[in-house]
Amino acid sequence: MTPASPRARLEAIHRVALQACDAEAAVARVLHRDDESIVLDGLRLAPDARVGALAVGKAAAGMARACEKSLGDALCFGLAITKDEHGLPLERFELREAAHPVPDARGAAAAREALALASAEPAPDALLVLLSGGASALWTCPLPGLEREDLAGTTRALLRGGASIDELNAVRKHLCELTGGRLGLAAASPHIVGLVISDVPGDRLDVIASGPLTPDPSRFVDALAALEARCSADSVPHAVLAHLQAGVRGERSESPKPGERGFERVQQRILVANATALAAAAEAGRAAGYQVRVVADGLRGEAREIGARLAREALALRTETPLLLVIGGETTVTVRGDGRGGRSQELALAAALALDGAPGVALLAAGTDGTDGPTDAAGAHADGGSVARGRAQGQEAGAALDRNDSYGFFDAEGGLLRTGPTGTNVMDLALVAVHPEGVE
Repeated sequence: MTPASPRARLEAIHRVALQACDAEAAVARVLHRDDESIVLDGLRLAPDARVGALAVGKAAAGMARACEKSLGDALCFGLAITKDEHGLPLERFELREAAHPVPDARGAAAAREALALASAEPAPDALLVLLSGGASALWTCPLPGLEREDLAGTTRALLRGGASIDELNAVRKHLCELTGGRLGLAAASPHIVGLVISDVPGDRLDVIASGPLTPDPSRFVDALAALEARCSADSVPHAVLAHLQAGVRGERSESPKPGERGFERVQQRILVANATALAAAAEAGRAAGYQVRVVADGLRGEAREIGARLAREALALRTETPLLLVIGGETTVTVRGDGRGGRSQELALAAALALDGAPGVALLAAGTDGTDGPTDAAGAHADGGSVARGRAQGQEAGAALDRNDSYGFFDAEGGLLRTGPTGTNVMDLALVAVHPEGVE
């Protein structure tokens, strides 16, 4: 075991996991251009072919930059849409930044711009669509009869209600112009290539970015059920409820469904996913001297419940050598208070309460995109001393959890992890180090 502190070791392992999921490098591996051909993930085109490109999501700028470097002047247009402060200097792509997770007017304008480029004639020989987490909110353009604020209000209500990504996207795919396969059918190019960074459980293409290139298996009734399960009636804009109810009655067109013509032009590949991060973290943990156990999709459910459970399970372990638990997935938070935080910070705060006073266990929970909720932190550390350190700074952990104020607690206590934008987004990681008594 290296002499670094448990927190430093966990942060080093987290960095290795992020590096393995670098979106720019992942895109560069599947694009190629030489004097004989242009290759887009196996699709071989003539050397003088014209390629249009759309990149959207938190990793859009890095993915666009890889596209620029690989394809050069074969690009006839490029548009990258990303979250505020996630942009990078680009030469052949126009860069647009927008709000996330609640959509704003900039995202709606960028969505209309993307749709116009994709559907314009004469069409490029191929359309390259680079997707990463966050895309659903970043290019949200409402269907006719709805306004942008209808979508924003619905998103806020679902987030406060702890909606899962499946529930969020079932709703979005019935409210927005580009989602649920609509971009795939609207695009004019004879070939459409989707390169995808997965940020959803199960890596389902119909869920990632709300499936802009993928037929939608969900229906109006599923979207309406998600709203009814997660939101009070008065928290959802009337126009949205009326739209979905009309769809259930058959008065609105459904989203494109499997088997519809036009999708035969589409090929897609997931380049990296949460499993990529888990494997890299496990390898780094072994190199650091840990025995390693990997739990895929172990982060599912209410964040505070998962954090407490992970802490209790770690405390119950008996090990003669240092052990690292590597857990992936994505929890949810049901907002009860008026504090600040994110799902990883809330998980860590609940873990800190369960670990209070106990030696030998250290936890790091963090998002892979560098932002956890509406904060500047990626996540937080927790161990047996977190609660006492917070109290010394005037913070009571239990009260902070009641207020959903995990950020306020860890900002005072010193446990926040700040990475800045990472260039990827493959859900969340939790790393739990369990040391034999007296060994850290």
